[in-house]
Amino acid sequence: MSSSVVLPSISFKKCASGAPESCRSFGHLGFDNDIRRISRLNLGKSRIFMSVTFGSQAAVDDALFRAYKPSSAFLFPGQGAQAVGMGVEAQKVPAAAELYKRANDILGFDILDTCINGPKEKLDSTVLSQPAIYVTSLAAVEVLRARDGGQQIIDSVDVTCGLSLGEYTALAFAGAFSFEDGLKLVKLRGEAMQDASDAAKSAMVSIIGLDSAKVQELCDAANEEVDDGNKVQIANFLCTGNYAVSGGLKGIEAVEAKAKSFKARMTVRLAVAGAFHTRFMEPAVSRLEAALSSTDIRIPRIPVISNVDAEPHADPETIKKILARQVTSPVQWETTVKTLLDRGLRKSYELGPGKVVAGIVKRMDKGASIENISA
Repeated sequence: MSSSVVLPSISFKKCASGAPESCRSFGHLGFDNDIRRISRLNLGKSRIFMSVTFGSQAAVDDALFRAYKPSSAFLFPGQGAQAVGMGVEAQKVPAAAELYKRANDILGFDILDTCINGPKEKLDSTVLSQPAIYVTSLAAVEVLRARDGGQQIIDSVDVTCGLSLGEYTALAFAGAFSFEDGLKLVKLRGEAMQDASDAAKSAMVSIIGLDSAKVQELCDAANEEVDDGNKVQIANFLCTGNYAVSGGLKGIEAVEAKAKSFKARMTVRLAVAGAFHTRFMEPAVSRLEAALSSTDIRIPRIPVISNVDAEPHADPETIKKILARQVTSPVQWETTVKTLLDRGLRKSYELGPGKVVAGIVKRMDKGASIENISA
């Protein structure tokens, strides 16, 4: 049985000039329901400063966005995209620079200084890289907005997603929660994942040159040689020829030792704290659940594709559950990008540091149109 949808009411905060600004560029909200069609709504021009309030959401149909037809997408990077010097371009755009100042109040330290000056070892830490990438990626949205035609591009976006951590950035862009609430969640997520990593010896390694079936065979072979506490699994399904394996340290070492015999081109040990997107992150789940339960999460204005199941979700309570599960679930990025392309995606933008996401998209479809917007 399909349920009714409560549409949003929008309350504006005033910026210094007195003009209304918003949480995100709303553009249009459009979706189909099994019983009725809700026409596309122009929710107006906006910025990252808008507060969006929905009425009672008890009757939200989580499948609201399932029939989405993408034309223009914003894609946000995850941990590993960080680089010393990011954030410099953002300082040329007042709205982007303001995000770093607002972030400082929540984080309790100067995130921009870490982004620009490092050192690299500090920026690479899980507790710092995650909030740094989140802020810089949303700053990139403001950098785009400030350029000629930028607002029109933002208004044209009808689907968004992000790689692991980037899912939080995508949800903030889509108005599911405020910039501040998203940053608080990301800060806690980084801390919880670091603590979970510290509790056990674990690691991640990228396997280059094999398809997913071969990588699974490699994991199975490695698991035959280690105890249950060191088992490994595919944690990031990025694209054919590039999959990340997570697990106990001895299991990862077994994977690396066997990779050549499985015809892998190479292995790359990842500079992360531990076995992300596996059961090793289980201690982080309860902390995330507690934080998410007290966070005001709303119906996204456009589809946001989940890393857990490569589907968009509309129900705020489902989104909370999905985000809590995300840290222990394999990232389904390959399926996400393939689905976007198969459904007719014409143009996409990677917003934030690095070009990892663009590289994956191009590997999957050399003819895909994707532009990098850095900050």
